Amino acid sequence: MDDYEKRLPGDPYGEETKPNARVWRVYVEEAAAFDGIMVNQYRDGLDVMLVFAGLFSAVVTSFLVQVSQNLQADYAQMSALLLHDLVSIQLSDGVSAFNITSPSVDPAQKFVPDAIDVWINGLWVVSLTAALVVALAAVLVKQWLHHYVSLPSGTPMDRSHVRQFRFMGLERWRVRVIIGMLPLTMHISLMLFLAGLVLFFIPLLSSSKPSAAFRSSRSNMRARSGMKHHWD
Repeated sequence: MDDYEKRLPGDPYGEETKPNARVWRVYVEEAAAFDGIMVNQYRDGLDVMLVFAGLFSAVVTSFLVQVSQNLQADYAQMSALLLHDLVSIQLSDGVSAFNITSPSVDPAQKFVPDAIDVWINGLWVVSLTAALVVALAAVLVKQWLHHYVSLPSGTPMDRSHVRQFRFMGLERWRVRVIIGMLPLTMHISLMLFLAGLVLFFIPLLSSSKPSAAFRSSRSNMRARSGMKHHWD
């Protein structure tokens, strides 16, 4: 620790609390050293949060754009199913009309999304919102820290009063708690995204192999085709 009694000249008797007194100069130097270490630590963590939140938000957005389409009717798939039904009817010309099943999809029916699609979209929307909140909070805190360390010009007493006022505001608004909550919020956002990712891959894994209904449909089409050639 520096010996301020040797480095800074003493004050005349009765002027120990004047605007340019040694006590204010010592306070300004000590506060500047303390604030420099504190602000640099906060800025390093906030920079990491900003980079990670930005990249993570981009990833979640790309997934969300794809899965959000499942919340509305897929008319391309509907057209393919109706075309499949039309081909099935054409192949069953010689079959009794009572054996012709109804269309597999009704275009006039109101579309209701699957529950798993609603869950996936909900989890990823909340995850993206949390990541954006972290990014916004990090930007606001960085701006506040920049204003905190930029003390105005004036006498050492004035600068000491301004610094103490800002430090009390930092404690009153619990900026340290806010900065400490940002990594936790980012972890929650990441866990929500992973939970939605698991739900996203469950239907893909279950549909990786041909289903029994699909195999049965192909067998029926082959049987109808053979029956038609037999009658010809």
